[in-house]
Amino acid sequence: MKEFFISSDGIRLHAKLDRPDDNVNGPLCILVHGFTGHMEEDHIITVQKAMNDAGISVLRAEMYGHGKSDGEFKNHTLYKWVTNALAVVNYAKEYDFVTDLYMCGHSQGGLLTMLVGAMCSDDIKGIIPLSPAWMIPENARDGIILGNKFDQEHIPSKIISENWEISGDYIRTAQTIHVEDSIARFKGKVRIVHGDEDPIVPFSYAKKAVGLYNDAELIPIHGADHCFIGHFDELADAVSSFFKN
Repeated sequence: MKEFFISSDGIRLHAKLDRPDDNVNGPLCILVHGFTGHMEEDHIITVQKAMNDAGISVLRAEMYGHGKSDGEFKNHTLYKWVTNALAVVNYAKEYDFVTDLYMCGHSQGGLLTMLVGAMCSDDIKGIIPLSPAWMIPENARDGIILGNKFDQEHIPSKIISENWEISGDYIRTAQTIHVEDSIARFKGKVRIVHGDEDPIVPFSYAKKAVGLYNDAELIPIHGADHCFIGHFDELADAVSSFFKN
């Protein structure tokens, strides 16, 4: 494992590279956490190890305001995350051992994966959104953000929840994003992994997304919640089989 920082417009992004074999060329997958998350969460580590076992190198990166990366959580936006992710993609493309590039993300990181996959479709061969929270922009336009209601015509300066605070800019930027456009643009392989008892991102969004993509499949994990607690073996199988197939 190698630990380092990637520069993104002057922001340092905390990153770790795990390779199954330092002497063999092969695919690499960029792996991103979700809203309030970080790279050491159990479900993220489960995915990283599953990919390594399948012969895939993994570049974990923490986005603006999360983990050990620069920035305050309350000031992060999806725009900042997109800029960060593009910097990580460009960094990964410089590795001389990489033969194919993939991207995987959980929750808000899954939404990010869907957006960046479309932006970098010439470089990213396939994506694996995990419990992708792609309803965030739609909900923001309807006056809801992660269960918190607001006046969508008069966006507040900030929203404070029990465990987090975000600025009005998070909402403003989210309202401008239309994920269906990104779905239509991506022609590579897609595997969506989603627990069918997810209380945060309704399973129905996974079913809707898989029907919109050009080449996608949905792997439901029965009884699993948003972070797949108690279902890590099934999560690992769902991820590793994507590459083995």
